[in-house]
Amino acid sequence: MKHKTFFLFVLPSSLAMLLFIFFPLISIVVQSLYVAHDQVIVTVENCGPFGCTEATMIDQAATEELRREQPLGRFAGVETYLDRGHLAVTEVGRAWDASGSWRDFGSRMLNLPFYKAIAFTLTYTFVVTPLTIILGFMIAVAVNAAVSAIRGPLIFFSLLPMIITPLVGSLILFWMVDARGIIGSALQVVAGDPSLSVKASTPLMWIMLMVYGVWHAAPFAFIVYYAGLQTVNKDTLESAMIDGASRWQRIRYVVLPHLLPLTTFIALIQLMDNFRVFEPIVSFAASAHATSLSWAIFNDLGGETRQLSSAAATSVLTVIGVAILLSPVLVRTWREFGKS
Repeated sequence: MKHKTFFLFVLPSSLAMLLFIFFPLISIVVQSLYVAHDQVIVTVENCGPFGCTEATMIDQAATEELRREQPLGRFAGVETYLDRGHLAVTEVGRAWDASGSWRDFGSRMLNLPFYKAIAFTLTYTFVVTPLTIILGFMIAVAVNAAVSAIRGPLIFFSLLPMIITPLVGSLILFWMVDARGIIGSALQVVAGDPSLSVKASTPLMWIMLMVYGVWHAAPFAFIVYYAGLQTVNKDTLESAMIDGASRWQRIRYVVLPHLLPLTTFIALIQLMDNFRVFEPIVSFAASAHATSLSWAIFNDLGGETRQLSSAAATSVLTVIGVAILLSPVLVRTWREFGKS
């Protein structure tokens, strides 16, 4: 392919990446280095029949003028990244000095908002991602082995969790785990505790959020694996059967190696999606028990006082976190590509 043809071929996608990925990312990085201006406070003297008194008030004109001159705000450098709402460097040092053990230090760290969010985010990511891959593969193998007459309906019902809007799906499960819902009532009977409430328990809420995550994401892994199963070499499978290989041996030595590139692809997608977990926390109203980095960004941008620099700093830290998570998989893929 000629250089000019190749350039014209990749130009639209390159422009889209610059417009929707690169420039917004640069904008967020710049915004994270600035903080909102403090309001200009002036001292005025109020005089009356009984004398004069001094009072402080906000100079709205001067404040607006300052904001017009410096619309990004006051340059603060990495100050936002180091404050209590993010890396909390000072608080972490104090917690380390005051802690007598690693457990005590960990409990103190979880009292800090950023580390509380990162703890749930990482737990959710590393639990949901492998379970999604395993469950999706099991469903794909089961559907592929089913008779053709029922394969269509099985595929349809297997894809339902992905078809349903995430917000609606999480709300349905939220109502089911209510004390009056079918799952909540069943848990009370099994535990023998009529006062048991999933919504009031942090561990149970974490488990329920992860159950929803696996339920919602498994269809994606299933459909990718199911498509991959259609490309497995039939002759190799028949040869393994003739040699006396069991079903598990055929899956282990023939199917799994063939689907390894798809597993890498699913892992990359799921790591990125799960690290940005947000909808279940909002739908389950679980912010009292579990917060994520994406929820922290949403919380900073909500309300009457929008903390743009704080949200931008959390966004940058989220991007860095995703890059760190993906780096082992990307390095492995790069090495395998280099060998080929």
